[in-house]
Amino acid sequence: MKNEEPAVIGKISYTNSWPVYHHFNPSALPFPATLVSEVPSRLNRGMAEGEIHVGALSSFAYAEASDRLLLLPDLSVSSDGPVRSIFLFSKGTLEEAASGTVAVTNTSATSVNLLKILLEKAVGGRPQYVAAEPDLEQMMKTADACLLIGDHAIRAGWSNSRYRVTDLGELWKSWTGCGMTFAVWAASRRAAEQEPERIQRINEAFAASKRKGLGDLEPIAMDAVAKIGGSEGYWYGYFRNLCYDFGERQQEGLNLYFRYAHELGLLPQQVKMEFWNDNLLTRVKK
Repeated sequence: MKNEEPAVIGKISYTNSWPVYHHFNPSALPFPATLVSEVPSRLNRGMAEGEIHVGALSSFAYAEASDRLLLLPDLSVSSDGPVRSIFLFSKGTLEEAASGTVAVTNTSATSVNLLKILLEKAVGGRPQYVAAEPDLEQMMKTADACLLIGDHAIRAGWSNSRYRVTDLGELWKSWTGCGMTFAVWAASRRAAEQEPERIQRINEAFAASKRKGLGDLEPIAMDAVAKIGGSEGYWYGYFRNLCYDFGERQQEGLNLYFRYAHELGLLPQQVKMEFWNDNLLTRVKK
C-alpha cells in the first residue's frame, strides 16, 4: 500500500459484523480507500495474499496467515455461549452425527474447524465431511447433519421444523467454559510498515463506528429486518448477545481454539497473537 494507492478495507458481508461497520465510512478517511464486502472465505484469501490491507477476517484464517498480519485491538465477533448464527442441523443425535456424514458450508473455515474440534474432541466421533453450498434441504439430502453459518443459518433456523439444531457457540462454552471468537480485525504487516498512519486512522474509525453502533442498535436492527427478515426484537437480541470486544476472556477462548486446531492437525503451527499498537507508529515516525 503506497501513498498513491487506495487503502483496501475488508468487510464481512454477514450481519454479525454490522455494528462495527454501520457507521464506518471510508470516504471520510483523509486518504483514498475502498470497502470490499465479501463472505469470510473470500476476505480471508484477500487478507492472506495482501490484496486487502486491513479489515475483518475469520479467526482461523488469521491463524493461518498470522506471520503476515497484525491484530487490531479490541475488535472481534465473539460469543460467551450461544452465537445464534452457527448451527449444526442433524437428523438424529449429536453422537449419531459425529459418526455419520456431515455437510459443511464452504464459506468459513473457522466454523468448519470448530465443528471438527467439537465432534472429534468433545463428542469423540470421526464423521465424514463433505463440502456443499449453504442450502439446508439440499445438504440434508445426502448427509446426516449439516453446518450453516451467518445469515444462511439464521434463515434456516427460522424455517426449520424437521431437524435438531445445535448452536456451536453454546456447545463450545459447555465443553470448555470459554467463549469463542469467530472473527477478528487485522492489518497486513506490510501495510502497517508502509503506511502506519493510515492503519492508525482506520483503526480509530472502526473503534468510533463500533461505539456508535452499539450505542444505538435501532437503525442496524431495522436494516437487518429490511434485508434479512425477522423482527426488530429478534435483531436487538441477536446483536446484544454478541461481543465485539477482544479482551483477555476472548483471547483466552481463541487461544484454546488454536491449540485444539493444532492438536488435530488443522493448523500446522502454533499461533502467537500479535497486535497493532501506537508503538509501531511511533517507531516509524522516529
